Order: sequence, then structure tokens, then C-alpha cells
Amino acid sequence: MITPDQFRAVGCPTYPEIRLALNAWPRVGKLLRDKRPDNIFIATEGPLGLAARHYCRSKSLGFTTSYGTNFPEYIRLRYPIPEDWSYKYFRWFHNGADAVMVPTESLRRGLEKKGIRNTVLWSLGVDTELFKASPSDCFRGFARPILIYVGRVAVEKNMEAFLSLPSRGTKVVVGDGPARAQLETRFPEVVFVGEKHDQELTDHYSAGDVFVFPSRTDTFGLVLLEALACGTPVAAFPVTGPVDVITDPKVGALDEDLGQAVTRALMLDRQACRGYALGYSWESCASVLSQHMRNNLPVWNAHTSC
Repeated sequence: MITPDQFRAVGCPTYPEIRLALNAWPRVGKLLRDKRPDNIFIATEGPLGLAARHYCRSKSLGFTTSYGTNFPEYIRLRYPIPEDWSYKYFRWFHNGADAVMVPTESLRRGLEKKGIRNTVLWSLGVDTELFKASPSDCFRGFARPILIYVGRVAVEKNMEAFLSLPSRGTKVVVGDGPARAQLETRFPEVVFVGEKHDQELTDHYSAGDVFVFPSRTDTFGLVLLEALACGTPVAAFPVTGPVDVITDPKVGALDEDLGQAVTRALMLDRQACRGYALGYSWESCASVLSQHMRNNLPVWNAHTSC
């Protein structure tokens, strides 16, 4: 693994939680040259990914990439930069790969329309041993039903669509991010509990009555599967991500009226949600990843070791 915590790094503008590595170019090449890996998988398009891409292309090494975040849309929400401009960079970046792994069929079709080629499906998975229904009293005393959101608290997550819903019960936000302070001020009736991890996160999922996913820009939404694995049904918009993950109306409700989706989701069976999530295990995810990577092996020779 080559990650930002191995380098001097700075916070991404407007999103300091994302760390950007400095002086990545010479060191990334040296790490790859020294390790001579059997496969090279570039997970992100930032400084480390750019340095790895440059090295692989300069040495004629095969590599795969993944497209898991709609960065052009996220950039547009923060800066007056047209999506088309950003997609020029992303086309250049990914079209140098032997394969571009994407999590859903609808995203794959969308990327191909944007000119990103060689896309292959790689559905994500969850740890179904960690994420499973657990008895929890973390919402004791809160009015029911509990409508829970888990994830980054940021502008691209469209959280106002959830927080402004006229509904009975209690809305709970699990997570942190740059928009938290502003949203806490605007929606004082909402309970913000911050980040949770491991068993504590599982307890919060399990204690919710409905998991509400308001994002319109996510490429998959791994939290959807985490919630389902804990037996919590999903309410979301019918957009890329939810339409690919929630393919059975017994485990989630998709509607352009998010309030209607919540109402329908409250009537769903929690056991059905758990059973559905078991089809998205880590084992299945790892098997597909391994197959795609085996198909794109780098060829090391005397030239690449120079």
C-alpha cells in the first residue's frame, strides 16, 4: 500500500480531511521499482495516483484504476469549474489504464458516455461479520421512528433533503465533515453524534428504523449495504448508486419524494434486509478484484529497473 500517511501531506482545499501527498513523483516510482509488484492498482486520481500513472506509462507497465467518486460533480459544487473541464483530466487519467473498475452498471454506462473507456464491473462489499443486527440502546429516550444517516457531512451529500424532511420521530446524523457546524446551527432538532467506528457504528445502524440516503452524486453508497447488513431498510432517491444497490423492493424504497420513500421503508422486513446484504460479502468483492488484476499484469524487465 502506498498512501498519503507515508508522505508529507496537506489538506485538500475546502476539504482538509482529505490529505494530498507532497513530493510524490520520485518516491512513488522508487517504491514501485523496489517492490516490483505483481499487480499495480491505482485507486485515486490525486498526487499519488498521478505519480504512479506517470511511472507505469514511462516504463510501459500495465495497471488498473478504479472510478469510485464523482469528483467532477463534487468540484463543481465547490468551485466555478465546469464538469466538462474536469472530465477532460479524468478521461486522460483513466484511459491510460488497461481496465477501469467501476462499482455499478449505470455508472459504467455514464462514464462511457463521458469518453472513459475499458470499464469493467467491480461491485463493492461489506464485512457481514461486523455489520449485523445487534441489540443497542444508543437511541434510548429518542422519539421513534429513528431516521439515521451515516457518512460524510458535506455539501455533495445533499443532506438538506434529509434534514428538512417533515417527519415524526428523530433524525440522527452519524459522521463528520466540513458542513457539520453549519447544519447543526440550521437544524437544531437533529441529533449529530459524530463519527462512530467498528461495533459502535454497527450499534447505531442497528438502532435505526430507516437509513436515509439523500445523496444524488454517489457512485455506489457502501453505507447502504452496511445498513442492510444490520437489518435497517433504506430510503433514497432513484439515482445511480441506490438504483444499482437496492434492486429488491423488499429491502428499500426509492422515490423522488424522499418522504414517501421513508414511509414505505418503515414497513419493510429487517430480516429480508440482512439476507439481501449477505450477497455482497468481502469474499465476493475480493474475488472480482483479483480476477481483473490478474488480467493486467505488469511486465518487469531490465529497462524498468533502471
